Amino acid sequence: MPAKAGIHGVSDQPFAWVYILASQKSGTLYVGVTTRLIERIAEHREGRAAGFTKRYKVDRLVHLEPFGDINDAIAREKGLKKWRRAWKVELIEKGNPDWRDLWYDLNR
Repeated sequence: MPAKAGIHGVSDQPFAWVYILASQKSGTLYVGVTTRLIERIAEHREGRAAGFTKRYKVDRLVHLEPFGDINDAIAREKGLKKWRRAWKVELIEKGNPDWRDLWYDLNR
């Protein structure tokens, strides 16, 4: 279960993050997990994350979940990767119906 926190987390508690990137609205999706959110998303955006996201230009942050424990975050990431695409789209659109790039919210 995700920790109860905003996009910036809580300063006295370490967080891991599960995120979904998209190439565009309704485009190619990528599910990832990190403990270095800003740095990891920047790697994807700048094409420094070799592999799938670079190959398919998947760099728009469209979904984000904070966790207080890395093991919980990894379990959630593995679970989401097994989901059907339609379920992932529904999850994204529930919290971000316009598929807005949440990257810009991280730097406020």
